[in-house]
Amino acid sequence: MKKKYSNFLNTGLTLVLILLVIVPTFYLLGVFGSGEGMTFQQYNYFFGRVNESGKFDAGDFDRQLDSKVSLGVIQGPLSVLVDLGELDGLKGDSEYFIEFSNSDIRQATMYFVDTDGNYRFAGRSGTLLPEENDLRSPNLYFRLHTGFEQSDYLVFEIHSVMPVEFSINVYENRVFLENNSKRTVIISVYAGIMVALFLYNLILFFSILDKVYLFYCFYILFIGLAQLSLSGYSFFILGHNAYLYEVSMVGFTALSSIFVIPFFQLFLKTSLYVPKIGKYLYVIVVFYFVAFFLRLLGLVEVSYSIVDVSGLLLVVAFFSIGGYVASKGDRSAYFFLLAWTFLLVGLALLILNNQGVIDLGAYANLPMLSGTAIEALLLSFALADKINILKKEKEKEQHDKLEALKENERLIKEQNVYLEDMVKSRTKELEQTLKNLKDTQTQLVNQEKMASLGQLTAGIAHEINNPINFVSSNISPLKRDIKDILELMDLYREKGELEFSESSKSEVKDLEEDLELDYLLDEVNQLLAGMEDGAKRTVEIVRGLKLFSRIDEQDVKEVDIHDGLESTLILLNSSMAGRIAIKKEYSELPQVECLAGKINQVFMNIISNAIHAMLDHPMEGKSPQLTLKTSHVSDQVVIEIGDNGPGMPEHVREKIFEPFFTTKPVGKGTGLGLSIVYTIIENHKGSIVVESSPDRGTNFIITLPIKQN
Repeated sequence: MKKKYSNFLNTGLTLVLILLVIVPTFYLLGVFGSGEGMTFQQYNYFFGRVNESGKFDAGDFDRQLDSKVSLGVIQGPLSVLVDLGELDGLKGDSEYFIEFSNSDIRQATMYFVDTDGNYRFAGRSGTLLPEENDLRSPNLYFRLHTGFEQSDYLVFEIHSVMPVEFSINVYENRVFLENNSKRTVIISVYAGIMVALFLYNLILFFSILDKVYLFYCFYILFIGLAQLSLSGYSFFILGHNAYLYEVSMVGFTALSSIFVIPFFQLFLKTSLYVPKIGKYLYVIVVFYFVAFFLRLLGLVEVSYSIVDVSGLLLVVAFFSIGGYVASKGDRSAYFFLLAWTFLLVGLALLILNNQGVIDLGAYANLPMLSGTAIEALLLSFALADKINILKKEKEKEQHDKLEALKENERLIKEQNVYLEDMVKSRTKELEQTLKNLKDTQTQLVNQEKMASLGQLTAGIAHEINNPINFVSSNISPLKRDIKDILELMDLYREKGELEFSESSKSEVKDLEEDLELDYLLDEVNQLLAGMEDGAKRTVEIVRGLKLFSRIDEQDVKEVDIHDGLESTLILLNSSMAGRIAIKKEYSELPQVECLAGKINQVFMNIISNAIHAMLDHPMEGKSPQLTLKTSHVSDQVVIEIGDNGPGMPEHVREKIFEPFFTTKPVGKGTGLGLSIVYTIIENHKGSIVVESSPDRGTNFIITLPIKQN
């Protein structure tokens, strides 16, 4: 009962659409088809150019066609003669337009034949002469000014690479301009409808993410462009390029086939209803693109024949499969068949007009425009209806899922007791495993920290030890000298209480000579200078430590890379102990945005590794040398840290940045130093490259951006 109701609803919808769309369409066709124009019924012609300097001879035009010219693709120019005497309604005091029912003629030249039998040039038009088309009419046209009654004939010299098929119509000025305006309105409405449907379905695609809407969008786009090409209006869209315009007629049709096939398959679910047949539809797409390729090669007539055959195959396949799917009760198939029926009706009306059965005048392309627009509207309605179908299917699916969830809930409750015991047991195991992992992780991190901290502490202790010893060793002589000075001062005080006499003066002088007061004062100055120098060295070491660690800078700031390198060298000075030569090749660098402490850690790890490599594995005949080089390239700085140590073989060099990989003996390295270096450089959006080979040393090249953002 429900299926019968659905079929009844579809039938009623079809009747409503027929009343709302077909009847107004045929009414408009009747209105537009009653244009006030006159058409030549007899055309005499010959293949060749018009001899402008010669005399007119009607006998030259030895071939004849009735109603219209239809010659297919021609080689070379074509000259056509029409007799103005055929048109009884021409008025000598009026101006007229002569219009070809064709939009793809490259060039046509019109001549009057005067009473003396001479050819008189009367104008040119065509796709190669867009400047002559000031009215932006899609069809070829000429102005027929007053005074034409002095001539009996018009001659046209035509050049075209497309199939030559046209009739020649004559309109009064007013009628032609009205027809041109109406055609412009019609094509604008058509383009507006197609663009609106394209955008509407594109929005639906982004809302639903169903590919059927995306395929339909591009099918609408290219079928609309194909109709604009057939109507002559894509000539203006394609920049007045005659070649692109001629190729677009086949090209847009071929592109539309790429999208209409997958749309058809998804829309009618051919993989479900006709799985063995649906996949062969892409053969039609191949035919279309063969036609397009042949058109590019200049085989116009063959390409058009293949397009006609491909279109026929497409119609037969779509109606056959659509009818079969509709017989299975699929509502989408009804919409599809109805939409394509309108398209075929438009095509049939166009063919009847071309065959002279009906006369649509200047609106010959209106049936196809109407057919494709109605088809696009109906299919959009069908896709909108598909949303409702999907909504119902989703509701049913959710209901089924809810029932399944209830059943699962029942089963879960029955198994809860057993699962709880299993979960408790596994939880204990996982907690123990997690604890072990955390302990291991903490141990590794602490080991790396302690290694770095121990290295820093050793360096600082060594550097501070010398100046502190210097100060300590000078304390005793400083006390002794000060004591002597105080003794002299006490004597001055004692004698000063009395009146100085000659003897006392002599006594004081003798004491100063015994104590060597001048030397004593010089010694005090030297000792104080030594203490000052030691204090300065201590300050320098502390400053280097602070600069290296940057404990007061936790955010990204602009820093001097050279300061970081220098502070690292100060802290590692004890490790080198004058055994390694330092070569510096610094360039002028801008301030670099970075975490200074992290970058200094990079320098510390790399330079420390270089020191150990050179001292632990000395090279015979080579003095250890560490090279520091900086440069500025574009918006980056490059730091190179190299040594002339033993180098690394390729299999070692490939693994040095891997965590826990180390070449040091067990207990002397964690294998995390260079892994941390790589992570720090990566976090700074930089890169690090290592160049090394056995017996040729190692060179680390670090590249850092000047700005982090």
